[in-house]
Formats: sequence, C-alpha cells, structure tokens
Amino acid sequence: MPLFDHIGITVDDLPRSIAQFDPVMQALGCTRQDADNGVSWYLGEEELILFPAREPGTGPHRHGQVGWQHLAFPVDSRADVDRLHQIALDAGWTAVSGPKPFPRFNDRYYAAFVEDDNGIRLEFMFNPPREPAATESAVGS
Repeated sequence: MPLFDHIGITVDDLPRSIAQFDPVMQALGCTRQDADNGVSWYLGEEELILFPAREPGTGPHRHGQVGWQHLAFPVDSRADVDRLHQIALDAGWTAVSGPKPFPRFNDRYYAAFVEDDNGIRLEFMFNPPREPAATESAVGS
C-alpha cells in the first residue's frame, strides 16, 4: 500500500497555479484532470490536487512556519533534476537552491528546490542506492 493516496494543496490564484504546476506535473509523467473546483494530476493511483483558497489573499505560505515544508519528487538522474528545475523556472517558479549535490544528506544526493507564488516548495531529487562494497559483493557470491 502506498504511503499517500493524494495530496491536496490550497492556492490563492488557481489559474496561475495551474500554469505553474502543469508543465512540471506533465514532465513527471502525470495525467491532468480538471474539475469544477480544482485540478488534479495522477500518476498511477497517486494524485496531487490544487484547490482554490476559500479566503482569497490569505497567502502566501511562509517556508519554515507551521504547515507545509516541501514535497520531494524522486527522479532517475541528475539530468532529470536539471531538466525539471528548468521546466519549473520556465513556468514561473522561483529557484530556491540547486541543482547541486547535497553532501549533508549523503554523497549521492543531487537536488533542486523551487517555490511557486503561493510559497509551495517542491524538490526534484536524485538519490541512487549506495553501491555495494566489494566485500559485500564477494560475500554474496
């Protein structure tokens, strides 16, 4: 069973947020579905949904305050991190950090962070598994 079924995010300006999220979500391989009161993107059974704020003008969310921190999307390569980062910037996201290695996490971790007009932060990250040590390979043979 997956850890999450869906994630819902409230945004101040739904059309603007769709314009920012859609290129990124499409590049991640998601399928978009519009509804009367929001939009969602699916990848398999997982779903990310944007809803309009019930009280316009209550944003943006401030990173570091109680609530949302960021959502990390694992990708298959450093090139994918770079590509998604550029797609996000082209769609109006703001660069926060990267793309670059993050050795404080581990020596393989490569990521980029972006933030939209609502203060919603995304991470695109490549974190390949650790290569087995030569002694581990010999023991398993």
